[in-house]
Amino acid sequence: MSVLQRWLDDLEKSRAREVVFQVHYWMGIVVGAYIFLMSITGSMMVFRNQISRRYSLAWLADLHENLFLGSTGRLMNGVGAICLTLLCVTGAVIWWPGYQHWRRSLTVSWNLNFPRISWDLHSALGFWCFLFVSIWGLSGVYLIFPQLFNVLLFFDRKDRFTDAGLYWLSAMHFGRFGWFTETIWAILGLVPAILAFTGFFICCRRVILGKSSNPKHV
Repeated sequence: MSVLQRWLDDLEKSRAREVVFQVHYWMGIVVGAYIFLMSITGSMMVFRNQISRRYSLAWLADLHENLFLGSTGRLMNGVGAICLTLLCVTGAVIWWPGYQHWRRSLTVSWNLNFPRISWDLHSALGFWCFLFVSIWGLSGVYLIFPQLFNVLLFFDRKDRFTDAGLYWLSAMHFGRFGWFTETIWAILGLVPAILAFTGFFICCRRVILGKSSNPKHV
């Protein structure tokens, strides 16, 4: 085994990775149900304008944007968006399964048992949809706490790139660029719900049954 291969394998076993895993693990437990709810309602909200022509979507918008709790719910949404962003970051760190297994973590083995399928789905979807989920988390933070992004103005004195970047960040949250994009956003919008469900199953298996979360032992 080469020096690079040994170093990559050591990443999987490092103490720092275990700490990041614990952060990802417990944060997922705390906000998993919230992410599941936001994912389902967010996918429905993509077609808000079309659906509202026949049905009143006021309650759905209030649920997704404010959790039926007004300004308090909106603040909670901001915290939830921060948690989703952190889950993406920590998930990217702990995704690496080792030099010999990384290709397997890009696909789902549908012919194996449910625990293994759950792990594969969580790992593969987390990898392939990382950019989308990260954008939704980060844009959610911006929509609720725009003042946090004022620091970008320090690096962009003329505000041109910052304004354009923040505009597109906000637009990417909704994906309203035509029916094709809206369809893609609505489908991919369900990914966080799948990640929350599979993550919850993995956590339950680990806590209740004492089963390892390592796919080699599933």
